[in-house]
Amino acid sequence: MVVYFMTGNKGKFEEVREILESVEQIDLDLPEIQELDSKKVIEHKLNEAIKNQEGEFFCEDTSIYIDALNGFPGPLIKWFMGALGNEGISNLMEKYEGQDATAKTVIGYTDGNGIKFFEGELRGKIVQPKGTGFGWDPIFQPEGYDVTFGEMDMEEKNKISMRKKALIKLRGYLEGSD
Repeated sequence: MVVYFMTGNKGKFEEVREILESVEQIDLDLPEIQELDSKKVIEHKLNEAIKNQEGEFFCEDTSIYIDALNGFPGPLIKWFMGALGNEGISNLMEKYEGQDATAKTVIGYTDGNGIKFFEGELRGKIVQPKGTGFGWDPIFQPEGYDVTFGEMDMEEKNKISMRKKALIKLRGYLEGSD
């Protein structure tokens, strides 16, 4: 059976295909609830997906949790970015003593019989924007690196990314669940 990755983001899909070669992209127009718990956002999307189409699905939420903001914005990063942008977030963080953050990917998978979650995370800090990339890549500098995700090429980023860590866990589950 085909496993569908629910996303409209071609860049995310390409990253996923590096780990899960047989996955197919499906872009379902589903509402995204606003919630601080990534698992609740994912669960809602997956439950809506199985109402609209049969199959095995997974979707993911990749968020940034800023220590000085008690983990905010988390899954609300899309709206936070829309309001402040990378430069605004970076400037805001300069007002705090610490710029430490955790980048986290939570993947939810369903075959219609419940939802399994897989997580990957990477510690780093918020810095002034450098480089390109999508979302907050230009302001997230992983621990142990002197460059941001926005300054890394896809191959370098994918070697350490939180998405890769979560995808490897999902792949292990799928390979063991024949």
